Amino acid sequence: MKENNNSDSVASIERHLRKIDRIIRLKGREILKDFNITIPQFTALQILIKNGELTIGQLSDKMALACSTITDLVDRMEKNQLVVRKKDPKDRRVVRIEVLPKGHEIVKQVLEKRIRFLEQKMADFTEEEKISLSKGLESLYDSIKDD
Repeated sequence: MKENNNSDSVASIERHLRKIDRIIRLKGREILKDFNITIPQFTALQILIKNGELTIGQLSDKMALACSTITDLVDRMEKNQLVVRKKDPKDRRVVRIEVLPKGHEIVKQVLEKRIRFLEQKMADFTEEEKISLSKGLESLYDSIKDD
């Protein structure tokens, strides 16, 4: 009987994570509209900021998109002054993508708005509840991040 309760708990967690993810994604799209940036552009900026300057191929791998798609994406981002292509000083044949200050600023502002959204939704949570939720989500992330 205990196994069934555990299975029910895990199913409930999965269901709630899916629902929360959907709501946050919808709110994220709404926020991105204010910045005239697409979801793939925002994702690319986050990956580039986290990993440093990448080549088109490396960004393509990390986003699981074709190089031609990433090339078009970077073209649009470069036109909007979010990124710039630059030659690798160690190998001039290699072109890397660098995030410009405008790109950094957009990511910072979008994440701040998303945090404010969550703060509003969690206004009635006690500090202990927030800490417990944070620790639980961090543990879950740590146990699945390498899959």
